[in-house]
Order: sequence, then C-alpha cells, then structure tokens
Amino acid sequence: MDISQPQKRIATAVGLAAIPALALIFQGWVLFAVLALFCSFTLWEFYEMFSPLPGMGAIKSLGAAFCFLILGAFTTDELRYPAMMLIAAFWAAAALFLVRFNKDVSTSLKPGMIFLAGLIYIPLNFHFFLTFNRYEILLVIGAAAISDTAAFYSGSLWGTKKIWPKVSPKKSWVGSLGGLAACTLATVAFGLAFGVGALWQWLLLGAALNVAAQFGDFFESALKRSLNIKDSSAILPGHGGLLDRVDSMLLVVPTYGLIRMMHEFF
Repeated sequence: MDISQPQKRIATAVGLAAIPALALIFQGWVLFAVLALFCSFTLWEFYEMFSPLPGMGAIKSLGAAFCFLILGAFTTDELRYPAMMLIAAFWAAAALFLVRFNKDVSTSLKPGMIFLAGLIYIPLNFHFFLTFNRYEILLVIGAAAISDTAAFYSGSLWGTKKIWPKVSPKKSWVGSLGGLAACTLATVAFGLAFGVGALWQWLLLGAALNVAAQFGDFFESALKRSLNIKDSSAILPGHGGLLDRVDSMLLVVPTYGLIRMMHEFF
C-alpha cells in the first residue's frame, strides 16, 4: 500500500515523539542515555554533510564519542557559564554566516573547524535538557514543534510573499507570523496552567522561543544550501534527517536555558 507524504510525516513524527516520552517517564540515566545517543546520531549527520572534505571519517567517529563527555561535563554548575559563552559565540558566528550567506562555503572550511562547531552546535546546545524538569522539557519541545507546524501549514495555505528566497525558498511572512502566534499562545496557555509568572512574561517567553526556532531553522537551511544538499540525511521517511527535525530546537533549548537563569518559570 502506497503511503502519501503527509502520512509519512505524521507516522514519523509520532515515532519520534516516543523518544522524549520514554526519557520523560524514566529521566535520570535513561534521559542521559537517550539524549547522548540522539546527539551522537545527529552529530554524525552534521559531519556527514561535509563528507567530501578530506579527513572527515575520523572526525565523525571522534565527535560521536565526545557527545557523552560534553553532556556529562557541562551539566555542572561550574561550567554552566562557560557553556553559555561558547554557545553565544557559536550563534553569533551563525548570524554572521547568514548575513554573509554564500552558496559555497565548503572550500573555506577545515575539518578541525567543523569538528568544534559540531560539538557546540548539537551536544552543547542540547546539554540543557539534563538540567530541565519535565515541564521545561515539554515546553521547549512543544515550542519548537508548534512553531514549525504552524508556520508550515499557515505558509502553505496563505503564504505568498517569501522572507528570504535565497536561503529558504518556501518560508513566507504569513508562515512566520503564523508560527509566532501559535507558539506564543501555546506557551502562554502552558505557562498559566503549570508554571509561575505574569502573563506578559509568558508572552515574551513565547515570542523569544519562536524567534529562536525560526533563526535555528534558517541557519540549517542556509548551511544545506551552501553545501548543495536537500536534507541532512534520508533516515526519517517524509522528514529527511534527524538534524532537519531538530534544527529549530537547537536554538530554542539554549534560549530557554539563558532566560531561565534570569527568571524561574516552574
């Protein structure tokens, strides 16, 4: 029986949802193991995108091993601020990359640069999951998922004017605003039901998480276009690769981690 593309997307999304669900139920070492394995596979995909460069074979194996070390080391309080500094430096460089977007950056990159960038981009950004409680994990996953889903469907239905065709030809202003509205409303509803804080704080948090989600999505789109590839891999039917599914979350997670340092929401 043939399965349509939307059906593939839904089935894959349901399957992926089981991973954080199991981690949330058990937490502790199960959460660590699930996150470490997920980051390792996603980081492998990231390095595979640069596979034409010489020396990337050893980089892929070494990077996957370092995922476990980074997730364990940077959850300590002493390393929390250095982690934020490294993450801030990475996303500042990502912003510069977007501003100076070039369709072919592979010739200017070195394996060592890619190795370090990948470790910050994926496991270091995601290490905050190990410091979040159940509500916070649900919040950041939900914010990224709702942002992507609302932007996709509102843009598909009503979007005509594109935001940045050179980087992402399908993303429209209507889709962007639809994602922003949906993420903000969902964050407010979730926060007022389970968290603490004033309405305006939840409104600002929802808007900040959506902006982070869209920036993370744009960055991976620009990276793929600069490397002349469509998806990070074909491991997920109807979705592409793991990195394609979590690109927006990779900035949502540290954004919430930073904001939480200034105000506790749960």
